[in-house]
Amino acid sequence: MKIGIVNDMPLAVEALQRALALDPELQVAWVAGDGAQALDACAAQRPDIILMDLLMPVMDGVQATRLIMAQTPCAIIIVTSDMDRNTSRVFDAMGHGALDVIDTPRLGAADPHAAAAPLLRKIRNVGWLIGAYDRGRPAQAATAAQPLAAGATPYLIGIGASAGGPPSLATLLGGLPADFPAAIVLVQHVDASFAAGMASWLDEQIALPVRLAVSGERPQPGTVLLAGTDDHLVLHNDGTLRYTREPAEGLYRPSIDVFFNSVARHGRAPAIGVLLTGMGRDGALGLRAMRERGMLTIAQDRASSAVYGMPKAAAELKAAVEILPLDRIAPRLVAALGTAASVQRT
Repeated sequence: MKIGIVNDMPLAVEALQRALALDPELQVAWVAGDGAQALDACAAQRPDIILMDLLMPVMDGVQATRLIMAQTPCAIIIVTSDMDRNTSRVFDAMGHGALDVIDTPRLGAADPHAAAAPLLRKIRNVGWLIGAYDRGRPAQAATAAQPLAAGATPYLIGIGASAGGPPSLATLLGGLPADFPAAIVLVQHVDASFAAGMASWLDEQIALPVRLAVSGERPQPGTVLLAGTDDHLVLHNDGTLRYTREPAEGLYRPSIDVFFNSVARHGRAPAIGVLLTGMGRDGALGLRAMRERGMLTIAQDRASSAVYGMPKAAAELKAAVEILPLDRIAPRLVAALGTAASVQRT
């Protein structure tokens, strides 16, 4: 695969080049010192993946990501050396289509292979998503429907998102009232090291409290929980959330499919599944499993999706009961919960 590097720091560029050199299948296509140079480089030679810095002269990484995705779209991974200071920029860039985020590899590490491994894993995962690698294994099958378990948490809304997800989640959740009477669980494709930053960022954007999900806890009405590790988050038949490494071979970690399938098995109706913008197909099979259990399932529409991959897969599988623009999903959830509450009172 051909990789473009956008970074104005010579030491960071050197660290990235050394990391890429450890994988013979990767080739540096070009290096740009700022976003403006990256636009020109993309127009002349579009790479398979861009490693994009955030803070640069002339044009920063957020603006560069927005323009590249509009003019010469390709896969973008944000590479930053200071996540704590750049949290909002990271998620702004992901809103414009960046697929993932990773720390800059440390130059001069005692074990260069270990230092480069997280970045190389991200690149390989994105390579699978864009078809540059043959994954060599069949797609995960939908879980067969099983009886709903008594005692699970009612009014559970599961939301999955990937590329473009953070600002889309902020928009959707920002449309919900502070007294929204449902538990909400989010599975966003983001590296575990950045999950806490994303939870804090979302917590500042919306009225509902947002925090990382803790293994063994029960989702509570009016609280938003975000999957916070590289393991999969699942709902157990006792209504608690747990983290699990299985399936170990899944491309996506955490996997939306794994979570949605667990809700289909163990969730008490009414449970709702929502699949938002993202590249690939994760979540589509799990959403279909939820629909097959009679649950309301919603997929974001093409026009409002930053990347119309996962919602498109859901539409093709007829996994979504409704396909809605982003700004209509929150009102639909409010209406759905109001209807369910009315039915329960009668």
